[in-house]
Amino acid sequence: MAGWTTPWNVRLVLPQMLVIAVGAGAFGLAMGSWRAPEQAVWSGIKLPVVLLATAAGNALINGILAPLLGMNLRLSESFVAVLTSFALAAAMLGAFSPLMVFLVCNLPPPTPGAGGATAACSVMLLTLVGGIAFAGVAANVRLFQLLRRLGGESAAGRTLWSWLTVNLLLGSQLSWIARPFIGKAGEPVTFVEEHALRGNFFEEVGCAARDLWLHFQP
Repeated sequence: MAGWTTPWNVRLVLPQMLVIAVGAGAFGLAMGSWRAPEQAVWSGIKLPVVLLATAAGNALINGILAPLLGMNLRLSESFVAVLTSFALAAAMLGAFSPLMVFLVCNLPPPTPGAGGATAACSVMLLTLVGGIAFAGVAANVRLFQLLRRLGGESAAGRTLWSWLTVNLLLGSQLSWIARPFIGKAGEPVTFVEEHALRGNFFEEVGCAARDLWLHFQP
C-alpha cells in the first residue's frame, strides 16, 4: 500500500478506477433492478460517478487537512490513498451485489397500492446506505496501517476520523443530488429528480427508518 502512494502513476490509478466502475456499477445495477430495468442502468452508471466525484473532493480536502493533522502526505499521495480506499470499498460493494439481487427478488414489487411497497422501499434504502457505509468504513480502516506508518499512531487516528467525516458529509450530499438510485412506487423512472436540491440525505434516511418501524407496529 505504501507503493500505491508513490508519485503519480497512471498504471496504478487506472486499475483502481476500473475497480470502482465495475464494483460500484454492479451494486448499482442490482439495487436499481428492484424498480425497473431502466433504473438499474441509471443506478449502475451514477453510483461509480458519485464515488469517483467523492474521491476527488475528498482528496482535495484531505490533502489540505493531512499536514495540519501531522501527516507527511502530499496532495498527490492523498489522492492516490483516497482512491485506493474507494477501490477497496467498490470491490466490497461488487461482492455485495449478489446479496442485493437476492433481496430484490424477495421484496414486494414497487407497485402503487401493493401491500408492503412502502416498507420495501425503506428496506432497500436502508440496505443501500448500510452497505455503502460498511464498505466505506472498512476501506478507510484498512488504510490505517499506512497512515500510522506515515505519521504515527496519534496523527493516523486524527486523519482517519477526518477522512471518515469528509466521506460521510460529501458522499451523502453528492448521492442525494444524484438520486434516485432505487426509485419509489408510483413515481416515474428518471435519471435525476427534478428538484434535486430539495430536502437532504439524513432526513430521507430518518423517514425511511420511521416508516419501516411503523410498518411493523401492531
